[in-house]
Formats: sequence, structure tokens, C-alpha cells
Amino acid sequence: MRILFAIPHYYDPLGGGRHGSLGPDAGTRIKALADCLASLRQQFGRPQCEIDIARRTTIPTNQATAIQADVLVCTTGANHLLDRLPLGTGYFTHLRTQAQPRLLGFECHAALRERIGSYDYYCYLEDDLVLRDPWFFVKLRWFTSQFGDEVLLQPNRYELARNEIVHKAYVDGPLHPSLTAAWQNVDEQPTLSAEALGQPIAFHRTLNPHAGCFFLSAGQMVHWASRPYFLDRDAGFIGPLESAATLGVMRSFRVYKAAPENGAFLEVEHPGTRFLTLIRMPRPGEAIPPSLA
Repeated sequence: MRILFAIPHYYDPLGGGRHGSLGPDAGTRIKALADCLASLRQQFGRPQCEIDIARRTTIPTNQATAIQADVLVCTTGANHLLDRLPLGTGYFTHLRTQAQPRLLGFECHAALRERIGSYDYYCYLEDDLVLRDPWFFVKLRWFTSQFGDEVLLQPNRYELARNEIVHKAYVDGPLHPSLTAAWQNVDEQPTLSAEALGQPIAFHRTLNPHAGCFFLSAGQMVHWASRPYFLDRDAGFIGPLESAATLGVMRSFRVYKAAPENGAFLEVEHPGTRFLTLIRMPRPGEAIPPSLA
């Protein structure tokens, strides 16, 4: 299986701090990007092995899920941290652009389209997300085989914490229906279900298709790139960063996520606790949500 990742990366320490890419802490951004890139090599790169202690040698492993992954990191101008990454060669190819910073994600779309025909999956990934599941693409391929190319499975994005109210939280919960109603009808086939490894798995049409990423099969990439709105740079879903990650695929496919009862079926990690720490215990007299009881 051949997979292409396109990752937009931008850093401006004088940008005002609304996003991590615009804050003064370069160290945090360097670590996040390094973790993102390293995870792709660690989970999907080769070689992988088992250590044969008795014979003092190694044995190849995970051939059944072998993947060739190519990674493009798209930047604009000199506003990036690639030359400060604590990584060796071969983790990525640097794709330089002169795009407006907030539209950099759409340059990733163009890069994916230019390479149609060469890969089995075409992926967009914000530069701080970490994939930790080596069976990620096996699950996506299974989902498509069950339900077809016209539906898209998005991962649940999560944060982890210690000594907080909860230890793990999925951060892209339901939005108000009006925010996506112009592009999707969640009442159309609201639930899909199937069995995997003896476990029933449910998938729901989502009021929040955003996950900071998407993963398209070759057929899905061809379909999306043929749409008249492809690369129109429409920023109508929340803003340009969210739209680059979500709007185009929301317009092109019926988008699902694994239901809360099996949310970990397909997931991606968001570093830090920016969203998770918004959770608070109820004030006196307020009902305690079941998740905190």
C-alpha cells in the first residue's frame, strides 16, 4: 500500500497566539511537528523487526500491514521550523510555496491532486496530529469495503491528561446543526453498523466532521478533485484552517465517525490539553454528566 501525506506547516512567533503556530513558544511547535512526523515513520515506515535474543539477530515483522509512506510538508516563505527539527533525513520532502499563510492547507490539496494515480491513499494532516495505530489504514480499507467510496470515515480526535477530571477526551463533539447544514444532511443514512473482530461497531453521521485531517482512497481523491468546487479556497466552515481540513470532503462524501461507545475504533491524537481542560466539575446544584459520575 502506498500512502501520501500532505502536511501544512507555518510558524510566526509574532502572530498573536490564537493558534499554536502563531505563539511565542517555538519549542512546543518543534516537538509537536517532530512527533507528528516521527509517528508516521514509526507506525508505517520500514524496516520493523522483532529482536531474536537467542540468535542475536532480528526478524522482519508486520509485513501484513506494510506501507510505503511519502510525506510532503508544505510551507510558505521562511515562516517554518523545519531547519530546527531534531530528525534525520528522510522523514519528509519540503514543498515550498508562496501561499497566504491561512490558505496554506489548500496548497496541500493541490499537491495531492498533482500526484493522483501514484498512491492508494491521499491524506491531509495538521502538523501537530499524531497517528498511533498501525492498523489505521487497514481499518479505513475495511470500512470502504463495507460501505463504499461515497462514504468517508473520519477519526475521532482526542487529548490525554494526567490529574485532570477525565483522562481522555474526544474534542470534536457535536456542533450546532446550522454550522454544517449547508453542506450535509445528517438525517440521510444516519447510522451504519458492521462487525469487526467479533465486535459490533456503529458509525454515526457527525454534526462535527472536523478532525484536522482526512484520509481518502484513490477513488475518493479522484472524485473530490473532479468536483467544481475543488481548490475554490472556500473558507465558509468556521475559517480557512478548518475549511482546508474539512469543508471539501464534507461537500463530497457522507461523513461518519465511530460512535461514542466505540470511539477508539479510529482516532488521532491532538497534543496537549487545550480542549480537555475546558471540562469542569458541575457547580453546586448542577447535574453531574454521566461521563463524570
